[in-house]
Amino acid sequence: MSNKPIPGRDGNKYIPFAERTGESSVVFFTRDLSEEGLKKIYDKVSSVLTGKVAIKLHTGEAEGPNIIPRPWIRELIASRLPDATIIETNTYYEGSRYTTEEHRKTLEINGWTFCPVDITDAEGVVTLPVKGGKWFEEMHVGKSMLNYDSLLVLTHFKGHMMGGFGGSNKNIGIGCADGRIGKKEIHTAVGSNNMWSIAEEELMERISESTKATVDYFAPHVCFINTMRNMSVSCDCEGPQAEPVVTPDVGLLASLDILAVDNACLDLLYNLPDGGGKALIERVETRHGLRQLSYMKELGMGNDRYTLIDLDNGDAVITAAEAVKDIKPGWTPDRYNTFWGRNKH
Repeated sequence: MSNKPIPGRDGNKYIPFAERTGESSVVFFTRDLSEEGLKKIYDKVSSVLTGKVAIKLHTGEAEGPNIIPRPWIRELIASRLPDATIIETNTYYEGSRYTTEEHRKTLEINGWTFCPVDITDAEGVVTLPVKGGKWFEEMHVGKSMLNYDSLLVLTHFKGHMMGGFGGSNKNIGIGCADGRIGKKEIHTAVGSNNMWSIAEEELMERISESTKATVDYFAPHVCFINTMRNMSVSCDCEGPQAEPVVTPDVGLLASLDILAVDNACLDLLYNLPDGGGKALIERVETRHGLRQLSYMKELGMGNDRYTLIDLDNGDAVITAAEAVKDIKPGWTPDRYNTFWGRNKH
C-alpha cells in the first residue's frame, strides 16, 4: 500500500460565492489602473509592513508585454517605500532568467533599474517549514529572502500554462521557491524525465504549500495586491510569446488575506458581462486551477468569503457582479502599453 498523498478533486469546478461557508475577510477594489490607483489601494493594506520590506513581483522574461507597468512601481517605491527591494528567483526552465547573470541582463532590458532587485537564490537556498502540508515538510526558497522583515506581494493576475491562473498564490509559491530545488520539488515527480510531470490538482496543492511556507514566515507582516490588467491566458514567464490579451482590464484588488484576494479576482472574471472572462475561465478550468483556492482554504490560509470595498465610491460594499457590471467585452491597450522595451518596431 502506497503512502503517497492523494490529490484533491474538482479543481475544474467553480464554487459560487453564495455556496461558500465560513468567516469573511476584507478585499479592497479600485478600477483606477494607474500610479495613483496603486498608491490608493496600497495605503489600505500597508500598515502591516514594518522594517526591511521586500516586494515580490514578476519582473518578466525579456521584453514581455504584459508585466505590471514599471512607472507604477517606480512611483510607489519613490513615494511610499523608498528603502524597499524587489525580490525574485531564477527560473527552473532555460530562458532569459535561468542564471543569475542572464537574469540581471533581463532586469536591465525590462527596465527594473530604479531600485535594488535581489535575486534571492543567487547565493544559495534555505528551507522553511510547511505546516500542515501533505506533499512537503519544508520548502526550499532563496537564501536572502530571509533578510527581510515584511513582504508586499504585488501580483500581475493572469492565466498560466500549468496553474490555470497566476494570482498571489502562484507569485509566491513558484516565485519564491528557488530555481533549482524548490521549483523542481513543485513541478517534477521524483524519477521523471519530464520536468513538468506534476499537473492539475497535485500541482495546485504543491504550489499552495510552498506559498504557505513563505506567508507563515512573514506573517503578520505580509499583504497582497493583485493587478487585473493585460490578462493574457499566458504567464509573464512566456514573455513576447504570450497569447494575445482578449480579457478586458478590470482593476486592482488588495487584502491581508491571500485566499480572499485571489478568490475575488476569480469571482470578478466569472461575473464579467457578456462572456468577457471566457478565455481565462477556460484556461483556469482546463488546468484544474481552482484547486488552488479550495486547498488554500483547507490549509487554513484564509477565507473564500469576503467583503468587497469599492474605493471609487465612498468605500461602499459591493458584490463582484456590481464591481464589473459596466465593463465591456474585449481588451483595449492603455497608455502604459507603449514604452521602452516594447513595440520597438
